Amino acid sequence: MSHDWLTEPCFAIDEASRLRALEHQSQLTKPPGSLGALEAVAVRLASMQHVTTPAVQSVWISVFAADHGVAAEGVSAFPQVVTGEMIRNFASGGAAISVLARSLGAMLEVVNLGTVNDPGELPNVRRAIIAAQTNNFCEGPAMSALQLERALAAGADSAQLAQEAGAKLFIGGEMGIANTTSAAALACGLLRESPGALAGAGTGLDAAGIQHKAAVIERALALYPSDDDALAWLGRVGGFEIAALCGAYIGAAQRGIPVLVDGFITTAAALAAVRINPSTRDWMFFAHRSRERGHARLLAALDADPLLDLGLRLGEGSGAATAVPLMRLACELHSRMATFAQAGVSGA
Repeated sequence: MSHDWLTEPCFAIDEASRLRALEHQSQLTKPPGSLGALEAVAVRLASMQHVTTPAVQSVWISVFAADHGVAAEGVSAFPQVVTGEMIRNFASGGAAISVLARSLGAMLEVVNLGTVNDPGELPNVRRAIIAAQTNNFCEGPAMSALQLERALAAGADSAQLAQEAGAKLFIGGEMGIANTTSAAALACGLLRESPGALAGAGTGLDAAGIQHKAAVIERALALYPSDDDALAWLGRVGGFEIAALCGAYIGAAQRGIPVLVDGFITTAAALAAVRINPSTRDWMFFAHRSRERGHARLLAALDADPLLDLGLRLGEGSGAATAVPLMRLACELHSRMATFAQAGVSGA
């Protein structure tokens, strides 16, 4: 197993399709640019799908779940057993992302990468166990080199399954107690920011809890040089599910599947993906602006303009799923509106 696949080229964006879609937009019965971001979404999708009129009816959602050794530092408002319990909740259809996936008619897979409270075999849960949890990254690297490779590959496997299912949009979600701490540490490493600027409330920490979380991250960062090696930082402070998200984003882009990035944790994974394979950025849409502290800084680093701002901070891919109807409407407007000629309306 190696990392060589991570830097293989992404699927080509088709400039001719983008120009045809722009020309089509200019003929629709509306003032130019009056549908704002909806127009941009449709045109970008057209270039990705190599068509003039795109569609995103077929949506694949992968929720990656894993536990974190840094939970031992008391950085979460919830106990670690919740990760395994939530996998059961995903499988039984009771979680927010389960409800949203059903409503969207989306395909939902849950990937168990390793939990302290192992729920065992469950329907629609793919077991890709790496270890019960990562190592406590305050004491050394979160993952071994082999564990990192396996986590990245598990994400690529999900992208492959999405392609085989004919998916036109890939959403990655996550579950793992203490994973906002891991994501904040990864963001600090990649952006060379202070933990105080990026550590947030996560599952509901108070001001003292956030301060403690920042101090924990500070201890971890002190173990390593101040470099911008994204793969190294994933292994140092990442989680199995965060590395899997990174692998899934790169794998989806290489297979020509547009990616809809969710919130803070997934955006940290997206930044790592773009640092590893810059052309991955061309395949990313950003769903929403999370309330989690640090998300705005990550979005700025990726020059990302999210579709929604609803004060969300649940994770699971829930914000991305909530944005899917907007993307579908963008495609419907682009494809179904009459042109000036068809409607007999005078153009500008």
